[in-house]
Amino acid sequence: GKMAQDMTEKELLKMELDQLKKEVKNERQMVSKTGKELKEYIESMAGDDPLLKGIPEDKNPFKEKGGCTIS
Repeated sequence: GKMAQDMTEKELLKMELDQLKKEVKNERQMVSKTGKELKEYIESMAGDDPLLKGIPEDKNPFKEKGGCTIS
């Protein structure tokens, strides 16, 4: 496909229209409802989240295997 800066205004508008036609089919919900559900889900998964609780040294595939000394 062409880069956006190489497209005519008509091509850009058609692309935007195609995108809007896809988006209009999306089911919509109130943020007040989905926000609460999202918060509950995040809190329920927090115990298993490695970004929150860290990774045990013995299970971390990226830990340093050894150090180096400069003398």
